[in-house]
Amino acid sequence: MSAVKRALLALFTAALVLPVTEALSVGTVAGGQGIVGGSRASTTDHPWVVDVTEFGGHLCGGTLIAANKVLTAAHCVTVPEPANLGVVQGRDDLQSTAGRAVQVAAKWSDPAYVPGEHGHDYAVLTLATPLTGVPVLPLAGSADSGLYAAGVSATVLGWGRTAESGPRSRYLNKVDVRVQSAAACRKAYPATSLDETQFCAGFDEGGKDACNGDSGGPLVAGGKLIGVVSWGEGCARPGKYGVYSNVAAAPEYLAAR
Repeated sequence: MSAVKRALLALFTAALVLPVTEALSVGTVAGGQGIVGGSRASTTDHPWVVDVTEFGGHLCGGTLIAANKVLTAAHCVTVPEPANLGVVQGRDDLQSTAGRAVQVAAKWSDPAYVPGEHGHDYAVLTLATPLTGVPVLPLAGSADSGLYAAGVSATVLGWGRTAESGPRSRYLNKVDVRVQSAAACRKAYPATSLDETQFCAGFDEGGKDACNGDSGGPLVAGGKLIGVVSWGEGCARPGKYGVYSNVAAAPEYLAAR
């Protein structure tokens, strides 16, 4: 294969494997169900899931882990300045004015995270005003290894696309996916070095998954936050799973940010 053909192939492959984030402005979201294969969800039932915004428009999802702390994905907030970031809690419909909107005072990203790569995809946002009275979601820890066993059902939530090339949802949605073994995850992504900070969830046949716009959002099992939406090859493709940042790999580290 010529050098030119190898370069083109590399660019094509890189275009397929992307973080599942996508900034969009208020007023540009479409109706319908977000998260591939999912159904509508409510912040009444999931009060700890939040919308992370940039200049007031949807950027990513996030999870309230303390009154003034939101856990999201590092790739979501690498570029934006804290002054341009916000968090909205209690807003199911992105075109509504419901819920509480607060500014971000500071951001922290795992120092081991390298933009353009996949491991250590964690970030914690410190809120300028605590969301007092809002339930927080506990972090999975070292004693919760059973929540990561292959076959465990977990729920992912977000405002992402309805399909890989489908419309962007205006509503919060959810879908149940299945945790996959490390071996299955490596088989799905043989060209990627997957470390202890990453794991897969989804189905061999595809059909249900997080998608663009869901990045940073929660993957929940056993009443605990086990994962943060990170990346994947396309959305809900057969033989390809969603890849999540492993919360149990560093719970004390994250909680201390």
